[in-house]
Amino acid sequence: MTRLILASQSPARTKLLGNAGIAHEVLVSDVDEDAVQARYGVTDPHDTALLLARAKAEAVASLSESEGALVLGCDSVFEFDGEAHGKPYTADVARERMLRMSGSMGVLHTGHWLVDCRDTDAGSTDGGPGSGATLGAVSSAEVHFMEMTEEEIDAYIATEEPLLCAGSFTIDGYGGAFIRKVDGDPHAVVGLSVSTLRSLLRQAGVGVTELWTGGAADPAEIRAE
Repeated sequence: MTRLILASQSPARTKLLGNAGIAHEVLVSDVDEDAVQARYGVTDPHDTALLLARAKAEAVASLSESEGALVLGCDSVFEFDGEAHGKPYTADVARERMLRMSGSMGVLHTGHWLVDCRDTDAGSTDGGPGSGATLGAVSSAEVHFMEMTEEEIDAYIATEEPLLCAGSFTIDGYGGAFIRKVDGDPHAVVGLSVSTLRSLLRQAGVGVTELWTGGAADPAEIRAE
């Protein structure tokens, strides 16, 4: 069976994959996000999301535990007023951001990077042969916020939910109460677009149904398209 490794410690991402019936393992990278950005000097939120997703995927792909598997790295960056917002970490930063976001709109960019670590030998028995692919894509969605009172913002921050989320909010938790609408893939706002993953898998010659628990597809059919 084809193995998929998620290079992320995000409970929301692994829950999303589980809800979509996609079998996977979790192996967390030790990538220093600040160091990666300092090295490459990427400031555009779209490119930053893709860069960090690639760094995480390639770090995990280099580990022996990833041999014979597909590795997926993801990272989300929130773009607001032309600025890139990652995790706020502190209550003061989260509060300042949310006061600005109240009644406004921003764009959540989620980068995806897939590395095929399967043996490219046609005689492979690990679900291959592998494609040797290393490729990525970004899924972006506009997030429109309702007006939030200072009391609501303080109560939300007190839950600590927004402190470790890109943009200081979630859509699948307490923060969903403050989101008026999403234009784009809502899964991207959670942190992983299943449709984008499907597209990347197809480029690597793998059908998403091969990863379904109880599902299967002929890889030859995928490569033929």
